Amino acid sequence: MNNSEQPRQNPTRELTPFERMFVQPIPPPTPPIQPRRIRRAPTNGQSEIIPTPFVWATNRRATVQSFDYLLENKIFYITGDVQCKRCDKTYQISFDVRYKFPEIAQFIAENRHTMNDRATIWMNPRLSRCENCNQENCVKPVIADKKKSINWLFLLLGQMLGCCTLEQLKYFCKHTNNHRTGAKYRLLYITYLGLCKQLDPNGPFNV
Repeated sequence: MNNSEQPRQNPTRELTPFERMFVQPIPPPTPPIQPRRIRRAPTNGQSEIIPTPFVWATNRRATVQSFDYLLENKIFYITGDVQCKRCDKTYQISFDVRYKFPEIAQFIAENRHTMNDRATIWMNPRLSRCENCNQENCVKPVIADKKKSINWLFLLLGQMLGCCTLEQLKYFCKHTNNHRTGAKYRLLYITYLGLCKQLDPNGPFNV
């Protein structure tokens, strides 16, 4: 009997229990490897890139230019709006960053070990004298309603960050990747050191 005459086996024949012992199971197909997604903090639809609110700020929320950048570009005077609590007059004042920032940086370097991560000393800022009614300690900063437009560097140099609300300080901490839970004096401390770190990335200002 030639090959053509050999009986054909039925390919659909059911295997016996003995034959099943020698059959290797066919592994399921390996699913394709999906690229790993990088998880980012939720921004509630807000872009981190914004129109630059001041020449001494960057185009990122709650971020200012470095001290070296300000000096190289001759941006010395940081101006902001203030309002008298007595006579309601609103006007502008300026701080010279060349003198104010080193003064604050030195204070932090000398006193940080006794502050215990709390900015208690800055909670109630000493306000300026009004140039209109001449009253002491009554000129408060005008803080923008839109948090992305807050004049952070002006508030730092005038040591008036304590005038910010808790929500405004939380906004700063959120967009600078810092913890934003805790009492106000804790968030205020983080904001002071965070801004100083932006001005001098190599300084002793890690939070």
